[in-house]
Amino acid sequence: MHWAYIGSFTSGGGRGITVAAVDPATGDLTPRHGVDTVANPSSLTLDRAAGILYAVSDTEAGAVAAFRTGPDGSLTPLGPAVAVAGDGPNHLALAGRRLLTANYGSGSVSSLATGPDGGPSGPPSVLEFHGSGPDPERQRGPHAHQVLPAPEGRWVLSVDLGTDAVRVCAVDQETGGLRVHTETVLRAGSGPRHAAFHPDGEVVHVLHELEPLMTVCRWDAVAGRLEPLAEVAVDPEGAPDGGRVFPSVVRESPDGRFLWAAVRGSNRILTYALAGGAEKPLLTAVTDCGGVWPRDLVTDASGRRLYVVNEWSGDVTRFAVDQESGRLERGGAVEVPAAACLVLS
Repeated sequence: MHWAYIGSFTSGGGRGITVAAVDPATGDLTPRHGVDTVANPSSLTLDRAAGILYAVSDTEAGAVAAFRTGPDGSLTPLGPAVAVAGDGPNHLALAGRRLLTANYGSGSVSSLATGPDGGPSGPPSVLEFHGSGPDPERQRGPHAHQVLPAPEGRWVLSVDLGTDAVRVCAVDQETGGLRVHTETVLRAGSGPRHAAFHPDGEVVHVLHELEPLMTVCRWDAVAGRLEPLAEVAVDPEGAPDGGRVFPSVVRESPDGRFLWAAVRGSNRILTYALAGGAEKPLLTAVTDCGGVWPRDLVTDASGRRLYVVNEWSGDVTRFAVDQESGRLERGGAVEVPAAACLVLS
């Protein structure tokens, strides 16, 4: 049996972490369990080999909690949550034996050890950033929005919406702390929010929130350097009511042939073909997200299904992926109030 773990904003009426069974034939989700012990688990990551689910507490007193996953999808806490010494952690990732969080409020990145049982262990090592951007409301200081380990395991990318930068960080093998190795500054005021490595490991797609834009970058794994190659407009038509749009997440298909971008405001999912190379995304389809305010996109391992997490409408909508074109066909949906993120076992 496969399981979907869905995080939601408890401050917005969410239930914490919902555990849903995944129908192997259709991909439909059926809620079975849940835990509400973590406030605002807006980001989850799963250590599949160890059977441990990690969750941030996206609050001013940010923390990380860990759960042992059972064969029935149940979640058993691995001790109390551990403070990250950062405000508003809204993304986390595993880098070897270290657990990393991007702390949006304080603009820092925290690194915690994992103990023998896999649970987080403090105190954290914290890497502080500095700077600002031209947007007076959203860029008065740094706002780390994502931590993304590079596939070869040597580097970690920190995507900073507040300073229009993506920083490549090195992990100290003795202390587990991070240090900035290189920094790539992108378009001023664009607010980079989310990045994804193409499966070939040579291209990174960076999606911006404050300007509907995607930057295609070349990744040099040896030098630990990100080089911008091109900018691609995202949803240039804007919202139907003429309002602003806010791109949220970019996701490649497991085979690397397609790329999808979610756009809040217009509530659309954009399909890009990568037949001309990962550095040349070609927009081929625009699909309604099935709800309101799409915050996360997740593909299953086969690449035949794409799940869209719609925060404001409170649902997760399943789409079938056409294997020839990457186009999306809407399937079923499951209610998850204030949904924020999803991971699949």
